[in-house]
Amino acid sequence: MTDDELAARALAAKARSYSPYSGFPVGSAVLAGGRIYDGANVENASYGLSVCAERNAVMRAVLDGAKQIEAVAVASDASPPAAPCGMCRQTIMEFAPDPAKVRVILVNGAGERRDYTLAELLPHAFRAEDLK
Repeated sequence: MTDDELAARALAAKARSYSPYSGFPVGSAVLAGGRIYDGANVENASYGLSVCAERNAVMRAVLDGAKQIEAVAVASDASPPAAPCGMCRQTIMEFAPDPAKVRVILVNGAGERRDYTLAELLPHAFRAEDLK
């Protein structure tokens, strides 16, 4: 699975976003266990009940039994492409055995792209080890 394929899946998922309140559609695709799990943001009139695209994709992967994320693509209409929010970064971190190896690809429909690692986006993450 190439990062370009993952980005294309995130862009396709963005088209299925339910974002009537923010007008900010986001799609995500997570590579875990060799499979791709996609998600889109789903908003609610009670804003706090909205769920981000990245968390929807991660939850789909986990429900399918995947526990280790290899890469995440996030698609938006923003320029430059938008990065995951803090809550999403922390959710991805939960399933990232080595954050320095988890690729995060940010894209938009205009063809702009930014590539990071999860460690770059969340350098001082709270981890399970911190609970000890």
